[in-house]
Amino acid sequence: MSLSDHRDIPKAKRLVVKVGSSSITGANESNLAKLVAAIAKNIASGQEIVLVTSGAIATGLPLLKLLSKPDDLATSQALAAVGQSRLMLRYQVELDKYDLLAGQVLLSAHDLENEESSANAKEALGRLFDLGVLPIVNENDTVATAEIRFGDNDRLAALVAILVEADALILLSDVDALYDRPPTEAGANKIEWVEPLDDLSSIKIGSSSSNVGTGGAVTKLQAARTATDNGITVLLTSIDNVGSVLSGDRVGTWFRANRD
Repeated sequence: MSLSDHRDIPKAKRLVVKVGSSSITGANESNLAKLVAAIAKNIASGQEIVLVTSGAIATGLPLLKLLSKPDDLATSQALAAVGQSRLMLRYQVELDKYDLLAGQVLLSAHDLENEESSANAKEALGRLFDLGVLPIVNENDTVATAEIRFGDNDRLAALVAILVEADALILLSDVDALYDRPPTEAGANKIEWVEPLDDLSSIKIGSSSSNVGTGGAVTKLQAARTATDNGITVLLTSIDNVGSVLSGDRVGTWFRANRD
């Protein structure tokens, strides 16, 4: 389906929604219920949604009594092993309220680069849709290495959106839209609409402000470019706007898909 503007989001057949670690863990843990409620509403109307979630490592931190994300890969893998099951439990507890089941799908870069495993992943996701299950995708951090890691789930979300031929990719973060400079700086201007050939090189971009996430505006712009170059609309907004964006309200930044 070709999306013209925000009002087409609820009409789309298939969406990929991505949420970052800092938006649903720690002090923002309550946002997970809001996210699930908004997704459940659209699924009830017949829409197919894939949720790409970060948060396994961040969820594992307090369980293993660590204060911040570690630098070494082995500890990160251990945290993911502990946190992933707890994260999925939190999602399922909320999904139970809407009689929905979560289906965990852990992917690595190799899975989507290899033709056979990529085809298998697509088939599995399609079958989950058929069965009325919400696929919840995360990077397979427990076995990932420094060489094959996606590094951030923004890129993973874009690749999943391409894999399942989604109509739109919705990137949820702590910031309500794209700005021409970090929104904490004076004079920052919101960018509400981005065309496929727009030059964004003049935008002053900061890194992730979270001590648990790996992304930031840079990875979201890269993910948006990857998706739009493959004909997929992208919407960037905050977790606070999840209900609004899935209802078709004009929020965030709209990256128009390149249909050429």
